Amino acid sequence: MAGKSGAPWWAHVMLYAGGVTMVVAGGAAAVAQIGVMTANSAVENEDILGDSQADMDVENISGPLNILVLGVDKQGGSTRSDTMIMVHVNEDLTDVSMVSLPRDLYVEIPDCGPDWGNDTCMQKLNHAASISDDWDVTRANVVDTIYNLTGVEFHMGATVDFNGFMDLVDLVGEIELCPWEDITSIHGDKRFFPEGCAYYDKEESLDLIRQRYGWTDWENGLGGDYGRQAMQQQAIKALIKELKADGYHKDVGKLTDLFEGLQGKLTLDLPEGLTAVDLAMNLRDLNPEDITSIRVPATSLETEVGASEVIAEGEQQIAADALWSALQNDTMDQWIAQYPQWVKQTGSAATETAGETAGETATQTAD
Repeated sequence: MAGKSGAPWWAHVMLYAGGVTMVVAGGAAAVAQIGVMTANSAVENEDILGDSQADMDVENISGPLNILVLGVDKQGGSTRSDTMIMVHVNEDLTDVSMVSLPRDLYVEIPDCGPDWGNDTCMQKLNHAASISDDWDVTRANVVDTIYNLTGVEFHMGATVDFNGFMDLVDLVGEIELCPWEDITSIHGDKRFFPEGCAYYDKEESLDLIRQRYGWTDWENGLGGDYGRQAMQQQAIKALIKELKADGYHKDVGKLTDLFEGLQGKLTLDLPEGLTAVDLAMNLRDLNPEDITSIRVPATSLETEVGASEVIAEGEQQIAADALWSALQNDTMDQWIAQYPQWVKQTGSAATETAGETAGETATQTAD
């Protein structure tokens, strides 16, 4: 593993890239290196994963990679996380799977807080993030809960708050989101979002991805929090699409602007020797249209308007356990072929099952 002082390999390439003359080349390289350093220093580092962070070769980045993304909400001096997404990148760094963990999924939580004597309990996953106003305590509890549930070892971690999301949308202007049913916001402005695709600005986008109580398509697994997950996955894909269209994935100057704009709103937990720019450049060829959105196999029961209890039992528990193994062993293509009913498109056809196509492709490949 490289030490912190080692510059990334591609920075050396930039430093010695050709130019008309050595003076011009040297000057351009110096500017490029300053840009790299500025971009990297703009991203705050945070010990998200603790001692359970998986090893990786930062000098020769390859998959498979598992990344834990926590969406956080900072209010009244406390930080809570009710969005938890597991991102898997395959060995060739060509395919991405995105698994949103249901906040209402009943799991074993190692520390249920003072009211429970800080003992373990079976509670909704979201409870793991509400045991304390101290983010260091709740973050560790969330990570331990997810590890105990899945057994997945993460190579990297990230947190991003709602203000950071708004800044990203503001950076690209608007993003396209596609509600699969009419929905009226429960928040202050009571916005109405019609079914179908439209472009939304930062306030509208944030409002839409925070909706949970308005989604009613329980039959297709898109009611309540599952609907919110689908909109969040849509938003992530839409943001990546717009950022790539604007060239942020291959322009260090634009990456610097992006990272500087997210100061205080984005943190990363990267292995020693790996920088934010390294990561962005190595994943620059990923196509957002190829990101596979996956629901955790479970039954979501509506307990009140928009609220739910999510429980995995029987065949669903078998499928869920197989999902955790596939994430850890880089066999997601096989899992998708076997369990297409849990694979959802979250693009313009949000309720369309994508697993049938994925399963057919995997079968053809095997043949």
